[in-house]
Amino acid sequence: MTLTELRYIVTLAKTEHFGRAAELCFVSQPTLSVAIKKLESELNVAIFERAKNSVKVTAVGGKIISQAKLTLTQAAVIKELAEADKGQLNTPLRVGAIHTIGPYVFPDLVRKMQKSAPGMPLYIEENYTKNLQHKLLEGELDAILIALPFAVPDIVTAKLYHEDFLMLLHPDHPWCNKPQIAAASLAETELLLLGKGHCFRDQVLESCRSLQQVLAEQHQATEGSSLETIRLMVASGLGSSVIPRSAAQSANSMDHLITLPFSEPVPGRTVALAWRASFPRLKAIDCLLQALQNDSSIAGEPNHVR
Repeated sequence: MTLTELRYIVTLAKTEHFGRAAELCFVSQPTLSVAIKKLESELNVAIFERAKNSVKVTAVGGKIISQAKLTLTQAAVIKELAEADKGQLNTPLRVGAIHTIGPYVFPDLVRKMQKSAPGMPLYIEENYTKNLQHKLLEGELDAILIALPFAVPDIVTAKLYHEDFLMLLHPDHPWCNKPQIAAASLAETELLLLGKGHCFRDQVLESCRSLQQVLAEQHQATEGSSLETIRLMVASGLGSSVIPRSAAQSANSMDHLITLPFSEPVPGRTVALAWRASFPRLKAIDCLLQALQNDSSIAGEPNHVR
């Protein structure tokens, strides 16, 4: 039994005509007829009922042809996997990240991937976690950078790094002379936060339960659309904020801003890469993981530059 023979019986069942089936299979009619007879002889059943001017599938033949279709489909999948393996690092990779990770990881990631996999350009996208999850499951993205926890069926995650949160202050803020900031004291200052829908906002609120109560009762915090927008508002003297360590270098590039560490327990987050368990380009994922795990800009110590 061969895949060619299975293809012949599936085509004949569809056309119900030996001549048309032979044309679709690019063989002569005798070749197709002999091959099908050989398969019937091997199975010791009649797959087709032959009349002078027609060909009909027998009852057992219908079951055999249904299984043959499944076998041909699986064989095609095997070929696709083999082709994908050959070109895993030679076709674009679609990578997404949440808004508070992408701007600080993507620039270095693109540079590294250009060196390690020059034939695999990156399509990159920033979005909210729920939107990235949907696009990953639908196959619109190949891998996404998110903050844990992230438990989704049929999705694999690999931890990349843990980063602390830092306090971002204007130099005139009364806390500037403190060596550390207590997370519980966040409710005591005018705070700038990302808008609802950003998971980083939720992580900051989770680190300070009293802040949650203040926001619920007084709606005190000013909201920004991105960490960079918030950084500019802090620089203008509007308030203070909390940023992840990976954003500290950008914040400290403005020499009149101050970043300070938090005291224990230090709030923070764990960043991970997620991809579909069925994604066949594992070499591409490995290459991506290596570039991300070796990123010194996100693995270094916090900047406490004034």
